[in-house]
Amino acid sequence: MKKTFIHTGLLLLSLSLTILLAGCSSKGDAAPSGDTADAAQAALKIRVADINTNPTFRIAVVQGIFAKHGIEAELMNFGTPAEGVNALFIKQVDVAFGADFPLLNAVAKGEYSIIASAGLATDAAASSWKLYVRDEIQQPGDLAGKNLSFMRGTFLPYLWDEYLKENKIALGDVTLTGQGAFDEAYIALKQGDVDAAWFSGSALTDKLQVLDGVHELTDMSKTNVRLGMGIVTSDEFLKQNPDGVAAFLAAVDEAGAYAQEHPEEVADLMFKEVKQPKEATLKDLPNNPWQLGFSQAAYNSLANQKKYMVDTGIIAQDFDLDSKLNLAALKQALPEEATYQK
Repeated sequence: MKKTFIHTGLLLLSLSLTILLAGCSSKGDAAPSGDTADAAQAALKIRVADINTNPTFRIAVVQGIFAKHGIEAELMNFGTPAEGVNALFIKQVDVAFGADFPLLNAVAKGEYSIIASAGLATDAAASSWKLYVRDEIQQPGDLAGKNLSFMRGTFLPYLWDEYLKENKIALGDVTLTGQGAFDEAYIALKQGDVDAAWFSGSALTDKLQVLDGVHELTDMSKTNVRLGMGIVTSDEFLKQNPDGVAAFLAAVDEAGAYAQEHPEEVADLMFKEVKQPKEATLKDLPNNPWQLGFSQAAYNSLANQKKYMVDTGIIAQDFDLDSKLNLAALKQALPEEATYQK
């Protein structure tokens, strides 16, 4: 009898432990198994600086491209890409994109790295930047003595400088007025508070086309300036998440290709989310493809812009550009597109 009791007790104890362990494994804080475990371990939260007119990140979210690559992206909107880059300084975002000017401004200030080019330094992309002026300005020489708008923290002072030089106008012969966003510049031009301003994006330029007292004078493709575009993050975030950053870059490149292949879908999304007219998206999309990589041309664009910023005192302390390029994640994600050799 004693033997039977002990045997039965052991069976009951074993059964109790089995039930207890099964119960523990069913709780929310238990480690998942199989594919679920892999997804949980791979998931990386990234706060991404964005602007309302850029569809690439939105497509990556809505189409599940970020999720497929193990990225949980939180998009944070800013008035300009430069404002998004500035948000890196206060750790409001983890990753930002922008033209050469704000990227160089960021890496000159501290421990930040340019991790990829978005591949936008083309004639087609340049043609989307249009110079609108008051009607009394009929030729470039008429800009002398006028008040010219630029977006603070962007490449536009460089564009103005180059454009004025090409047309033999001294920088001291004009007034440059910094503004925070394109909408602000639009209102200022409409009211006559400024005499000329550069704009990009059909949603705005279509409104300017029919604005009384204003006309298009030229576009950036008729100048020698081409707009490099890149992605930047902090050295700390990159060091902590090398594989995650590589996955992010792969996802963004995939989203860029998806956007070009599905323009109607992108137009619908942009209208739904930010009320951008569909026709504006369809006009702009072919001129602004996101194709991640880093080439000698991307490097040259950065180097030329850096020289201007150092020469004019915008960057107080010169630095080695190569030391601010960290292409390891790009080479991991898209090895054939990282063609620049230091």
